[in-house]
Amino acid sequence: MLERLKAAEEKFEEINSSLMDADVINDQDRYKKLMKEYKTLTPLVEKYREYKKAEVEFSEAKEMLNESGLDKDLKEMAQLQYDESKELIAAYTEELKILLLPKDPDDDRSVIMEIRGGAGGDEAALFANSLFRMYNMYAQLKGWKVEVVNANPTELGGYKEISFSIEGEGAYAKLKYESGVHRVQRVPETETQGRIHTSTITVAVLPEMEEVDVEINPADLEFQTYRSSGAGGQHINKTESAIRIIHHPTGVVVECQEERSQYKNKDKAMKMLYSKLYEAKLNEQTSKIAAERKIQVGTGDRSERIRTYNFPQSRVTDHRIGLTLYKLEQFMNGDCDEIFDALAIADRTAKLSGFGE
Repeated sequence: MLERLKAAEEKFEEINSSLMDADVINDQDRYKKLMKEYKTLTPLVEKYREYKKAEVEFSEAKEMLNESGLDKDLKEMAQLQYDESKELIAAYTEELKILLLPKDPDDDRSVIMEIRGGAGGDEAALFANSLFRMYNMYAQLKGWKVEVVNANPTELGGYKEISFSIEGEGAYAKLKYESGVHRVQRVPETETQGRIHTSTITVAVLPEMEEVDVEINPADLEFQTYRSSGAGGQHINKTESAIRIIHHPTGVVVECQEERSQYKNKDKAMKMLYSKLYEAKLNEQTSKIAAERKIQVGTGDRSERIRTYNFPQSRVTDHRIGLTLYKLEQFMNGDCDEIFDALAIADRTAKLSGFGE
């Protein structure tokens, strides 16, 4: 491990010097590539330097304690430094092991998300809208861009289903654990008796893929055009701008009707298709890994109940890691990092124990 850390620090210093080189600065592609690598290495190198500092302090304290004739106060100070440094070295060692784990190659990508109403009818559709709002507000706090790809709204203001993209660096790293069944417990506005109803919705999170990432034979695709449904005024009745694409070998169907331009709808639908086909391929690999290691977090299983939102108690519970917070309103307003970060740590820890086995 120490050899890998030394090599990482040397690489970090080498990149740091290169980023100050005028030739590199003028070559934007090379500069961006090096900057990305620099940002990736930064947390690892910073933690390694903290580890080395703790080791030096540990060695100094050990030497002092071995000295003869040390007065009582100095001995107590040395013992305190010895104990603290020893604890820090152990803690930093575990953190470094996690930081050295292979990074998910899709973490820096943007995402395409799908929210579909499940059990609960209109109340499930309304909750789908609440979750869309939550992810939208979270994206705004991160400075990411949200675009609706396809939506099937209900008369009461909910969504039977909605697909949208979130563009921003690291979006997939933060949102990939959201795939699964989300359950809500609350009193619907239409409920006259004040009874709590339980509804569910399903969320899917796909890393946004490009043509270069997934190979598609054009002969396997069927393109259909149709008139948009929903808001949009007279435009809806005049042009068939909405696009449906069917990938016959897999049966995957994607749709986009949010843009007035057929070309833009086609472009968005193709991005979604690339992402869905990539997900299908990835699921084959992750299901094998999950079966072997039984990793509870990050399997992306859409049938798994992952979280409950209890409005009467202002409680949100993530069942995969057993974390409950009594701050549901803040969470629904986009303050999600406490749970999102805990999921990421749990996933890395599970992978670490998997490698250990």
